[in-house]
Amino acid sequence: MLKIYNSLGKKTEEFKPLKAGEVSLYVCGPTVYSYLHVGNFRGPVFFNFVRNWLEHIGYKVTYALNFTDVEDKIIKRAEDEGKTAREVSEFYIEEYKKDFKDLGLRSHDHNPKVTEYMPEIIQMIDQLIKNKKAYAIDGDVQFAIEQYPNYGQLSGRNIDDMKTGVRIEASEKKNHPLDFALWKSAKPNENLRGSSWNSPWGDGRPGWHIECSAMVKGLFGHQIDIHGGGLDLMFPHHENEIAQSESCNGQHYVNYWMHWNLIHFSGSKMSKSLGNVVTMREFLQNNHPEVYKWMMLSVHYRSVAEFSESTIDLAVAGLARVYSSLALAESFIDQSMQVDLQYEKELKEAWAKMTDHLNDDFGTPQAFAVMFEQIRKFNSQFKRGAKKNPIQSGRARQFIDFIQKFGQLMSLFQMPAAEFLKALDLKLMQKFNIDEAEVVRLVEERALARKNKDFAKSDEIRAALVKMNIAVSDTPDGSFWEVQK
Repeated sequence: MLKIYNSLGKKTEEFKPLKAGEVSLYVCGPTVYSYLHVGNFRGPVFFNFVRNWLEHIGYKVTYALNFTDVEDKIIKRAEDEGKTAREVSEFYIEEYKKDFKDLGLRSHDHNPKVTEYMPEIIQMIDQLIKNKKAYAIDGDVQFAIEQYPNYGQLSGRNIDDMKTGVRIEASEKKNHPLDFALWKSAKPNENLRGSSWNSPWGDGRPGWHIECSAMVKGLFGHQIDIHGGGLDLMFPHHENEIAQSESCNGQHYVNYWMHWNLIHFSGSKMSKSLGNVVTMREFLQNNHPEVYKWMMLSVHYRSVAEFSESTIDLAVAGLARVYSSLALAESFIDQSMQVDLQYEKELKEAWAKMTDHLNDDFGTPQAFAVMFEQIRKFNSQFKRGAKKNPIQSGRARQFIDFIQKFGQLMSLFQMPAAEFLKALDLKLMQKFNIDEAEVVRLVEERALARKNKDFAKSDEIRAALVKMNIAVSDTPDGSFWEVQK
């Protein structure tokens, strides 16, 4: 039984879809005015897993992640670069998709853009005015917050508390300090940059919050099962979504609200003002894509994810441990393998534990712990270079299947182990400026010294390699090296 922590109500609830066997899932995507930073991808990585898990336990999932391509920052960049807003947004959507693909994530069923849903947005606003939940003033349309009695139900905020000390400025066209924009009248530069549309209230563009409501309604209708987004979107964005959608449609909007937590850089929230924003493009230049996915999925989605050199190192070490075990297992595979029924029972019990954790609000850290316990047991029973037998070969195959079955849910551990470890080493050598040719030369020189029984020289070369951050292991089949992790 799947249980989800519902931000609406602040408790874990049994998941019951609106339609038996099917799940409608909508996730707030990025505003596309620049290269996307690492924080923008925590949600896509996590909900890639959520969709996979829902499908694994038998649901048919329809998954939408939107692009916000109407926004002040897009218009500003268009002005700075002498382009239209569409040119700017389309360029950065394609750049986002490149990063998304490099991360090895599955495509969504839908990627709606605000500009594609302008008729639906205008229709919703018009209906809100007819329902007396919104009002127009001089080309702007505002949502009348006091006309929605349940405002604050998601964030737990109270209207009276929020309006204390808040005043309506002379330039603001609203009746109440907390009323929010559904439609904004056009400024001169917005017509020039292609960011203005015709409407019954004059030329303009939509407010931020109405955009997601209209895209959800256009794709799924009045109600959806799951709506995801960052914790920073809970208020005001998601609170306002609820108010306007339910005021327009007269029905409960979302059954389960899921919010992922923030990313902190060495204890500080990622922020452009702090200068600690790292784009995904920059991150992937120096790190294997699985490093980021590991960092996001090895912690619970509702916990803060630390982002620092030390957490990157921990992710690299964890991945190396998994793939090294897979490489060890691959070395034992041959045609004579036999299924070990006792081991099969053990792995089924381990998978049942993982299932329980993942069904408990997607408890990925606990599932990782179960995986590592199986890795520890496997490593204690198999040694590189040892002789093979049919039972060992069968257990190796069973172990690989177990790890990859878990990894497939998270888009991890699917590469051939030797290929991944080599790719990881190449990234680390690039990061630490290690000369691969020099490493190969020293390893070969050390092998010759060992062959000549010149152990003093062999130890001297090993020390030089260790200083270069290179670990060397000796087996009956010879020596192999890797970057220390």
